[in-house]
Amino acid sequence: MTDPLHKDLLDLAQEAARRAGALLRDGRPADLAVAATKSSPIDVVTEMDIAAEKLITGLIAERRPDDGILGEEGGTTDGTSGVRWVIDPLDGTVNYLYGLPTWSVSIAAEQDGETVVGVVTAPMRGETFHAVLGGGAWATGAWDGERRLACRPAPPLDQALVSTGFNYVAEVRAHQAEVAQRLISLLRDIRRGGSAAVDLCDLAAGRLDGYYERGLHAWDLAAGDLIAREAGALTGGRPGERPSGDLAVAGTPGVFEPLQRLLEDFGAWHD
Repeated sequence: MTDPLHKDLLDLAQEAARRAGALLRDGRPADLAVAATKSSPIDVVTEMDIAAEKLITGLIAERRPDDGILGEEGGTTDGTSGVRWVIDPLDGTVNYLYGLPTWSVSIAAEQDGETVVGVVTAPMRGETFHAVLGGGAWATGAWDGERRLACRPAPPLDQALVSTGFNYVAEVRAHQAEVAQRLISLLRDIRRGGSAAVDLCDLAAGRLDGYYERGLHAWDLAAGDLIAREAGALTGGRPGERPSGDLAVAGTPGVFEPLQRLLEDFGAWHD
């Protein structure tokens, strides 16, 4: 039976993600204005990104004023309830800027430091993914009702389809390209989707066999990591470590460990 608190957190996360996704989808201006830049001119933060975070944090503050919040766009507050929300209001900002469909709203809830709820909605794909700790991973989309997610059976590594992402700092990108060049001949192929949260959900849905990326933040990972694990995936960072900014790796059992070993051998975590 689902913990009543977790059910309440899930309901709130789903409502906030739905509202923010609709705002981003319906409010995207044709001449998308850029509010600021992130770490380099390539990676942009739009006015819509900031508006979506304000919508989410405002709803949480209204319903659960004692909770903490960690938001990508600065909407960060300490709480007293033991619950903290980890929010990426627009994961895949460049895709959004260019009108590509692979962007998402990612909302996770932690209880005493452990992620217990994750919701990722991809409005332009018409899909929403969610998980509660111990309750499996689920999705709604073009099919009828909710579908329980499960990773696909693990293929041999040379038949694995793996997704990754690239940092927007030139020196880091160059190193990531070197790692990908060494890795690609050992896999079926590499994909670059542009939204870490969606990549992790696609792994959960059986659309990928593995995923890795360097330079992610807590808000990029929190919801998607839970959804992937609840669908049967394994996740981590460097061997023996949790996913972090140094390295995040996820994969079906049978793909995760050999992929992680290769990334360690190739020095994927540093320049």
